[in-house]
Amino acid sequence: MNLLLATVVTLCALLAGAGALHLLSRLGQPGRRTSEFLSCAPGLDIVVAYFVVVPPSVGAVMAGWAGLIGAMGGQIATVLIWMFIHEQANRSALRGPRIVKTLNRLQGRFRNHAALWVTSVALPGFLFIRVMQIAFYPMLVRLLGFPRYRQAEWINVSRQKFVGLVGHDLIWCLYCDWMTGVYALGAEMLRNVESFWCPIRFASGRKCENCKLDFPDIERGWVTADADMAAVVNMLDAMYADGKRSWFGSRRVDLTINGKPAGEADVEMRGTVMQPRVVTVPSSL
Repeated sequence: MNLLLATVVTLCALLAGAGALHLLSRLGQPGRRTSEFLSCAPGLDIVVAYFVVVPPSVGAVMAGWAGLIGAMGGQIATVLIWMFIHEQANRSALRGPRIVKTLNRLQGRFRNHAALWVTSVALPGFLFIRVMQIAFYPMLVRLLGFPRYRQAEWINVSRQKFVGLVGHDLIWCLYCDWMTGVYALGAEMLRNVESFWCPIRFASGRKCENCKLDFPDIERGWVTADADMAAVVNMLDAMYADGKRSWFGSRRVDLTINGKPAGEADVEMRGTVMQPRVVTVPSSL
C-alpha cells in the first residue's frame, strides 16, 4: 500500500509541476521572467531538486524502502506520461525528422531506449558533483582565492527552445543539457585544483596525451615527471606569487625558461581577455 501511495503521490505532484512549468510561458512577462530564472542556476537547481531529489527522499523518510521504490516508480511514470502528452500536443513534429526515429533505425528500438535508461544511472553522480560545486568549491574561493564563476553560464538548459524537439527527444536532450553543464563546470573547477596542488605531469605519456584536452596545463606549465621537487616549487612560485589562483591556461601567460619562450598559453578567461604576463622560471625547471 505504501509503495502504491508513494507512486501515485509522486506522479501527481510531478505532473502538476511539469504543467506549471508549461503554464509559465502563458503568463506574460512575469511568467517569462520566472521561466528564464528556472532555466539556469540557481533556479534550475530548485527544479532539479523538485523533480529528482525530493520525491525519493520524502518517500524514503515517510515509508522506508517501499516509499523510495514507489517514488522512483512515480518518477519514471511521470517521464513516460509527460512524453506521450507532449508528443500528442505537438503531432506535427512527430511526422517530421526526429532524433529518436533516426537512432531507432540505426541502432534498433530496444537497444536505443535501453541505453538511454542506462545513462540515467549516472544521475546521482552528477547530483553529487553539483552539490560539491554549490557547497564546497566556494570554500576554496574564500580560503585560497580560487576564481569565482557565474554558475548560471554553465548550469542552464536551453534546448527546449529548439524548434521540433518534442516529447522523448526533448526530455533526454534537457537531461544532457544539464548534465553537460555540470560536467564542464566541474572540470573547470578541477583544473584549478590540479594545477594549484599537483602541477606535475603524469609518468604515463599516454595518460598525458589523453588528459591534455581537459587539463591543458599538462603542456602549458606542469613540470615533467622526471624533474625534481625544486622544479615544482619554482613553478608554484612563478605561477602563483602574484596572487592569481586560476589554472595556468585560463590566463594569458608568456612563459620563459632561461630567457627563451617555452610555448604560448593564449587561452582567454571566460568572458574576459586577460593581459599577457611574463613568467620566468629558474633553470632548475
